[in-house]
Amino acid sequence: MNENPEERAKIVAERRAATGIDEALIETLVHRFYARVREDELIGPVFAAHVTDWDAHLARMCQFWSSVTLASQRYHGQPMQKHRPLPIAAAHFDRWLELFRKTAREVCPPRAAEHFIERGENIARSLEMGIAFSHGVTLGLNQRYEEAP
Repeated sequence: MNENPEERAKIVAERRAATGIDEALIETLVHRFYARVREDELIGPVFAAHVTDWDAHLARMCQFWSSVTLASQRYHGQPMQKHRPLPIAAAHFDRWLELFRKTAREVCPPRAAEHFIERGENIARSLEMGIAFSHGVTLGLNQRYEEAP
């Protein structure tokens, strides 16, 4: 997007007003969610094997969710590239979403929680399809990637 800084600030302000999401709420959600992730028996080990600097990871995830929910453009990365080599499949995405939904509903006002959850579901679906495709599997409508590499 090529908006000027004033246009970008206006978009962010409109999203904040519409959802109730701000940077402080994003930080609370991200930190609480990843505390749960780290303790989870299924997905915790995947993160433990790949995240070496949790402070940096949490900061990056705050930037990511700011960009996703507020259109702030704070995140500049390639999530698919980071997730492609991970040994994850449908069960991992399901557990991630379960924890994310639960955390969002606990820490966010309802409108904000639904905004986060909708985007989280879309991201999870996209990542699952991309990971499957990178392993030679093309998912059809309502198909899941069942085997972690």
